[in-house]
Amino acid sequence: MGDRRTQNLPTFSQNVCVILVNPEHDGNIGAVARSMLNFGINDLRVVGRDGIWSEEARRRAKNAQTVLDGAKVVDTFEEGVADCSLVVGTSGKREEGEKTAKRHFLLPKELPNRLSGTEGRVAIVFGPEGKGLLNEQLEMCDLLITIPTWEGYPILNLSHAVSIICFSWYVNSDTTNPPGTGGRLLNSELRAQLRSETKRLVESMPTKDHKRKGIESTLLRVLFRGLPKDDEIHRILGIITQAADSFEQSRF
Repeated sequence: MGDRRTQNLPTFSQNVCVILVNPEHDGNIGAVARSMLNFGINDLRVVGRDGIWSEEARRRAKNAQTVLDGAKVVDTFEEGVADCSLVVGTSGKREEGEKTAKRHFLLPKELPNRLSGTEGRVAIVFGPEGKGLLNEQLEMCDLLITIPTWEGYPILNLSHAVSIICFSWYVNSDTTNPPGTGGRLLNSELRAQLRSETKRLVESMPTKDHKRKGIESTLLRVLFRGLPKDDEIHRILGIITQAADSFEQSRF
């Protein structure tokens, strides 16, 4: 009854990876592997662990041992997302007031259908148990997702959060659209260039220093929320680069 059947993974799974940043408990890593495979996802990446899985991790993974065995272990957040076109951070911290500019969240069901048929790897990133992703790590994400929960106790167990996100991806992905029919998301090099040039623009523009980080975050969130393709970003990059050059030249 608990055995795994031999069956091909769903087509969307080749474009989705789950990244755990500095997970603390081996049991959660195993439970995450099991949840991923329950919903047809097998690309697991783990930041800050040695890749030697304990008996507890193996036991909790059950018949998803292949996910653990194939997990990519890296030292840094940046290494984990290096080949990804879109980086989606998860957080249960839903600030209100002025801080909402930095925390404009999507719901788990919103992205999968919009990404149907697109090419390009999407990373879904989870922080460690208890505290989640740090602010600077959230800043490195292109979009943010939160799981609606009761405000009296909003923080989910890590493996439960992964289960809900993977379930939402599974049930909301339109498998009738073959890969490529929806265009291609940014390649990873272009994504890095967009983030770098946007940072240069904000650093060179005439504004108060304490406002720069908020401006940069807002620009990037708005751009990535539209899920731009390579050709669109080439045009936008041209505008951003020209503006940054002009601001830098005006300083002299």
